[in-house]
Amino acid sequence: MATTYTISDLAREFDLTTRAMRFYEDMGLLQPERSGPGGRNRIYSARDRTRLKLTLRAKRLGLSLTEAKEIIDMYDSPRDTGPQLRKFLAVLAEHRRQLEEQMADLQANLDEVKVHEKEARALLGRLEKTRAHA
Repeated sequence: MATTYTISDLAREFDLTTRAMRFYEDMGLLQPERSGPGGRNRIYSARDRTRLKLTLRAKRLGLSLTEAKEIIDMYDSPRDTGPQLRKFLAVLAEHRRQLEEQMADLQANLDEVKVHEKEARALLGRLEKTRAHA
């Protein structure tokens, strides 16, 4: 028998809320089977667990859930992995470009803060000297 998980099992393992799990399901990232009255109970497979793990990894890399789903779905298909890897590399390259742009913006902002700190220290030094001589 294959290993299965409840929504609580996976939420606990990956430190998520059950609401987040249901959101990932709504996005099509997870596809649990349903059981019980009215299909209220979700039964997650090892495949769902792997997809959740990959989704969280993609999020840590800064990819959107839509990008994560596209890439994960490609790995689910039986096609050649060449197009999948090219797509993944393209997504990563774009994400790298965005991060480098953000990093440049942050560095410029940090440089500006340093200039203002230096100016404020100089003004404070002159102010304290003036008060000391008064």
